[in-house]
Order: sequence, then C-alpha cells, then structure tokens
Amino acid sequence: MTPTTNPLRDAQDRRLPRIAGPCGMVLFGVTGDLSRKKIMPAIYDLANRGLLPPGFSLVGFARRDWADQDFAQIVHDAVREHARTPFREEVWNQLSEGFRFVPGNFDDDVAFDQLRRTIEELDQLRGTGGNMAFYLAIPPGFFGTVVGQLKEHGLADHGPDQWRRVVVEKPFGHDLESARELNDILGDVFPSGSIFRIDHYLGKETVQNILAMRFANNMFEPIWNSNYVDHVQITMAEDIGIGGRAGYYDGIGAARDVIQNHLLQLMALVAMEEPIAFDAESLRIEKQKVLASAKLPARLDLTTARGQYAAGWAGGEKVNGFLEEEGIKSTSTTETFAAITVNVDTRRWAGVPFYLRTGKRLGRRVTEVAVVFKRAPHLPFTQTATEDLTQNALVIRVQPDEGMTMRFGSKVPGTAMEIRDVNMDFAYGGSFTEASAEAYERLILDVLLGDPPLFPRHEEVELSWKILDPVLDHWARKGKPEAYDSGTWGPASADAMLAREGRTWRRP
Repeated sequence: MTPTTNPLRDAQDRRLPRIAGPCGMVLFGVTGDLSRKKIMPAIYDLANRGLLPPGFSLVGFARRDWADQDFAQIVHDAVREHARTPFREEVWNQLSEGFRFVPGNFDDDVAFDQLRRTIEELDQLRGTGGNMAFYLAIPPGFFGTVVGQLKEHGLADHGPDQWRRVVVEKPFGHDLESARELNDILGDVFPSGSIFRIDHYLGKETVQNILAMRFANNMFEPIWNSNYVDHVQITMAEDIGIGGRAGYYDGIGAARDVIQNHLLQLMALVAMEEPIAFDAESLRIEKQKVLASAKLPARLDLTTARGQYAAGWAGGEKVNGFLEEEGIKSTSTTETFAAITVNVDTRRWAGVPFYLRTGKRLGRRVTEVAVVFKRAPHLPFTQTATEDLTQNALVIRVQPDEGMTMRFGSKVPGTAMEIRDVNMDFAYGGSFTEASAEAYERLILDVLLGDPPLFPRHEEVELSWKILDPVLDHWARKGKPEAYDSGTWGPASADAMLAREGRTWRRP
C-alpha cells in the first residue's frame, strides 16, 4: 500500500472525488500568459474544490528579483482575474502559505541549488513527501537546459514511495527530427511514465464525451464506419489574429500549432477502435493504430490548402492583415489557415476522407467535429420534396457552446410532402447543473495523481509529425500562402479542395 492510499475508501465509490496525495509543483515560466491565465487559476480552482492536499506547495522560478510575497501577489492577481470558482479567503490563505519563489536564469547553478533546498524545506514544513511535478511553461528551446539542470542537481531523483514528474507544453518540436531530439532529452532524465505532454484539448469534457458517446451507446457504433459515413470534418476556428504572439507564431504557423497535436488527436479519438479499458495504455494503443494507418493523398496540391489573413472586418472592427501585424516581416510565408485531407487506411474507414482545418481571423470562434453521413440510397420522394434536404450529420461541439447536434430530415407541416433539415440539440449547460471544469484543472490533477490517459505519448507525437512533415515540405516549395479576407472562412483553395470531390465545408 502506498502512503497516500486511503484504506477505508472503495475505488469504485464515485461519491468521493480522487484527491492528490502530498505533493508540490515547481512552475518554470511564471511570468508568461499561460501561467497567469491558465495554470495558476487552475491550481486555485482545484484547491477550492478540495482536490489538492492541505500542504500543496507552489514554487515559482523566473528571472525576477521577487520575494515570496511578491510571487504570492502575482498568483493572487491571476486568480482574482481568471479563476473559474469564487474567491474564498480561507482557501487562499492555506494555499498561499505554500508559495515560494526562486530567482535565477535557467543555466544558473546557484539558483537550482536554492531550488533543491527550497523543495527540501517544503518537505519538512508542508509535508509534500518528496513528490514534485516540474511544469515547463517555457519555450521548447529551454527544455534541454532546464531538464539538464534538474538532473545535475539531483532534482529528478526520488526515494522509494516518492515521485518526480515533468510536464511540457506544446509544440513538441517543429518536425519529426526535432520531436525525436526533444523526446531523447526528456527521456534521458525522466522515465516515460513520468513525462506528461499537455494537450489542453484532450482535457475538455466534450472531447472525452466522444469516447463516452461512441462506446456507451449502441445507436452510434454500428453506423460509425465507411458503410454509412461519407466524410468527417474537424474544425478549429478562431476569430482573433495572432495578437502579441508574433515571436512565437511566425515560422510555426497554423499546421504546426494546431493540426499536428489538437486536430490529429481529435481524429484519433473519432476513428479509433474500442479500447479494452478506459486506461492510459489501452487508449494509447488504439490511438497509435489510427495515427500509424493515416495516409496522405498522392496529390497534395489538390488535397491541402493554406492561407494568410488579409485586412478586413472582424467583430465589427477594421483589423490588420497578418503581414501588417507588429513583429511580422512583410515577406513572411507563415500560414494562418491550414487544411489537409487525411485517409485512415483501415477496414472501418476505407474511402472516408478526414478533412482537418484550422485558422485565425475566421468567421467565429468554434471547435467542432462533424461526422457527415451518406445520403439514403433511395428516396421515394420527388426532387422538389427534398430540395432543402442535405446529408445527416452528427456534430460534436468542443467549444464554445459545448454539446452535440444531430441533423436529420423531417417533414414540413402542411398538406404537401416537403422534407427539410432539422436539428436536435444537446447542450452541456442545459443537461447538467455542474459547470465543466477547465481543461487545465483536469490535466494538472491527472499529473499529480499520476494518471495519464489524456496525455499523448512520444510515439503519438512522432506519428503525428510523420503525417504532417510531407505537407509542410510540399508547402515550403510552393511560395506564399493564399490571402483571405479577415472575417471569412479561409482561402478559395480550401473550398476548391472539397468541391473537387462534390463536398462543401460545413458552416459552424
């Protein structure tokens, strides 16, 4: 029995949530947007929901000349502004007692020595039990330096019944070769089961509901195949531009930023076979099979599209084009819109194309998966009776209005036989009283529990790059992306890509 096991608790009892045992977290990159808007508020929300141990401690590490109380003020302001749950003084007071700050650069031996002493002190004062997660909310270029320092100063070492884990944010490399280098750097210091790659999309309730919907209901799975499905569209659209992220975004682009991780992971969940259990290993095996069987069409010029947003109107405001954004060179060939066609070469999905698209400055902010079914093979109705009838579709809305829509044909009231599309809608907010936890809450708690079902393993990351690399190489030889007006749904080449096969993009 581990020291954190409650002998009075039945693992099958769902009345009590799983609570992390004694532990703490070191946060590298505490000054960044990710830490302030997502990680720190999620830690407070977990504490507020009673899911963190009483002695949980948070150590900030950055190039700032702050004292512990300055760091506490930064966390306080971030929590006040971005937390999902109400601010409660007693929760804050207990949590903030465990805040510490270590100033220094990533190559500073003195700072890492101080970090080691701080962790040892927290073990004594707060009872963290030697269990520590290192969260690298920093650019990937610094991963090697920080992980090397953790190894050199013994911070990755742990005793019996203790753990040390590392959490890394995307991007996991910028191509297959760099992803393998990154995996080697992490794997040299931490065992595979102690490396957690955060993909916040996989923490969303609606994404997990893809699995629940498919495998807990008998009405979907029998038709979830090429006999009935015509094609699948997976869309992640944003209505904003790059904002102040020119330094990060230029040279990376939409395909590396979103398709390589979020959209290919969503595709894997939609296309995977039923796992033998809902655990990390079983899910990983099935997702890997999908990614390994994914094939690109032979003609990438006809089955992919990329674009760059031009000036236009968005949300009633006149906005700049990508090339006019601050920090972007006028010669930049970075795409802000990307669409690709992927075929999953299995018996279930033979002949069913998966269309993946993402872009900035599009019509609205939305992420959804649309499974579009084939038309009924024979309609005993006249052509005029069905002129407003399209294809049946099941649409899973990941954000912002989480839920699911089924589109099917129904008779219009009246004496004539006229059939038109109608929608049947399920919204999370209308069916459940409890609001969905923010994705980072779920994922951070999973890290502290050591429960990794929603984290992509390095094999999945490398397989995703194998799919995307040929597309990126093809685009690199083709000059500039096509311009599209802000506030529209992307370049004309994206529409042509589907029109060649007699299909159209769904308007979310």
